[in-house]
Amino acid sequence: MHGSGIPGIGDIPNNNNNHSTNNNIPQFRDDNSLVSSDNQFEAHITKPYTVKNGDNNSSSNGNLVEINTSSNTPSFTEIDNSNNNSNKKHETIQYDEVKMNSHDDDDDNTNERTDNDRIIIKPVNDEDDTSVIITFNQKMSPFIIILTFVASLSGFLFGYDTGYISSALVSINKDLDNKILTYGDKEIITAATSLGALISSIFAGTAADIFGRKPCIMFSNIMFVIGTIIQISAHTFWQMAAGRLIMGFGVGIGSLISPLFISEIAPKMVRGRLTVINSLWLTGGQLIAYGCGAGLNHVHNGWRILVGLSLIPTCLQFVFFMFLPDTPRYYVMKGKYEEAKQVLRRSYVDTTEEIIEQKVHELRELNKSIPGKNKAVQVWNTIKELHTVPSNLRALIIACGLQAIQQFTGWNSLMYFSGTIFETVGFTNSSAVSIIVSGTNFIFTLIAFFAIDKIGRRVILLIGLPGMTVALAICAIAFHFIGIKFNGNDAVVSNGGFSAWGIVIIVFIIVFAAFYALGIGTVPWQQSELFPQNVRGIGTSYATATNWAGSLVIASTFLTMLQNITPTGTFAFFAGLSCLSAIFCYFCYPELSGLELEEVQTILTDGFNIKASKALAKKRKQQARMVQEHLKYEPTQEIIEE
Repeated sequence: MHGSGIPGIGDIPNNNNNHSTNNNIPQFRDDNSLVSSDNQFEAHITKPYTVKNGDNNSSSNGNLVEINTSSNTPSFTEIDNSNNNSNKKHETIQYDEVKMNSHDDDDDNTNERTDNDRIIIKPVNDEDDTSVIITFNQKMSPFIIILTFVASLSGFLFGYDTGYISSALVSINKDLDNKILTYGDKEIITAATSLGALISSIFAGTAADIFGRKPCIMFSNIMFVIGTIIQISAHTFWQMAAGRLIMGFGVGIGSLISPLFISEIAPKMVRGRLTVINSLWLTGGQLIAYGCGAGLNHVHNGWRILVGLSLIPTCLQFVFFMFLPDTPRYYVMKGKYEEAKQVLRRSYVDTTEEIIEQKVHELRELNKSIPGKNKAVQVWNTIKELHTVPSNLRALIIACGLQAIQQFTGWNSLMYFSGTIFETVGFTNSSAVSIIVSGTNFIFTLIAFFAIDKIGRRVILLIGLPGMTVALAICAIAFHFIGIKFNGNDAVVSNGGFSAWGIVIIVFIIVFAAFYALGIGTVPWQQSELFPQNVRGIGTSYATATNWAGSLVIASTFLTMLQNITPTGTFAFFAGLSCLSAIFCYFCYPELSGLELEEVQTILTDGFNIKASKALAKKRKQQARMVQEHLKYEPTQEIIEE
């Protein structure tokens, strides 16, 4: 097997015509040479065939045919299928162009297709490489969609937690300890969830490798239930903080495992899009939380109802996962090959049994076990491999860097304290403004859903971060002209209250939300694709822990920053970090859209390889379009059967 030719799930369109059978589905491979922009395909049909040249009516017969483009002239190469050496080549028939012919057994006439039906395939340099990548139908089955949406409920819970606390902090009043919460109290209650998520995310990746992705998500549901019950029954500040801490354990596990689960079951050409569904659920959870918060704002103990509503999606996810499997990659990692095959059969219903067997076999080859006498030694060796293998270390830098950027550009501070911010600039109905901001976040996350695989992760990052920088800088200037002064726990606007500059702040916070959702709000959660299977769990743990460490710092210091360095200084600080983040992404983040999970390591072997990654991603997209446009006919139409 060619070293960089790693198998993937999802390349070839379904040949779902009346004459096709499972045994006729072709298998294609492409040359994964990192620096080459060339393409190569093979079509293997294990039936007798006749290949006709439309120009001179010459033909060739045999048992196995390879469509090869080892020169500028496309050709068919006959391969001996009569003995064990299936890669032995016999005769190559060159064609100026390959015309697709159809043939009816009851009709001796051959119906030629038009010139538009020619397969146009670029040449390759590696003529002797005849390795085959087993690929699956790109079409997503209902089963994959169900798995994705159920796993993404963790994202909804994450978003709902972020959204409801903003409304709850405004409406709690004297319900805790019979006193108004101070800025310090609000920071502790908010930061408690981030602390719990930080702690759990450190261990969640290793736990996912040991116990499975599915059991970890179900355990996070249990943490959510316990934390929610404590919060809705809380009558003291510390009870509320304890409930938030326990809920944070669930948030940390779910925020790590859900994107990991989705990336391991998703077809590669739509992996980014399916992972963004988790972000869509997240932003949708924020929007629903703000809407419910606005509706319950004037209800006695309405904040308790608001918190309690999170029990509904938590219980639904737990029940659904009782009847759903884990990922094929996890099953292969644990030696449960039959379970892996069952999941693949349900995920790719039109795929042949041979392809499923080959896929599981190649995943077994890729699953390099970490040496060690026991689990503790294996975990330690995994950590060492993550830090000592250059490609793993670069993946870690990228993943942790993006998660840190997501937090330290200020978005979650706006989500946690949006009600407080909008009241500060003179808006009495802060919940309504929060709904507008979170609605913008949701809409532009939906745009990212369609863009992330089509135009690429890197492009939307380099659009989003500069836009965030400009929006934050304008907010900083506007805060300067409002002139807010703090008197204890109260913010006083020196110019008398609401002004036109308040409108400017709201408008550019909305602009900031749009650029955030388009780029840094979604791309960091693609982190699983950066790591190989043997360190994926611990690598995503590091990255998610970085996110929650940043969230903890922001949640526990944001209001203090507003008081000590003023809102102008705070937003200018975030604008500066956004600018630096754009520079980091420009030099260090390669384009990974359309690549295999395992193939990414080739990109990071000797550097970040930005140019090479862009070329390879472009190549993959061209190949996918070529397959969709030109190789959509059934094999009996592409190769004339006798």
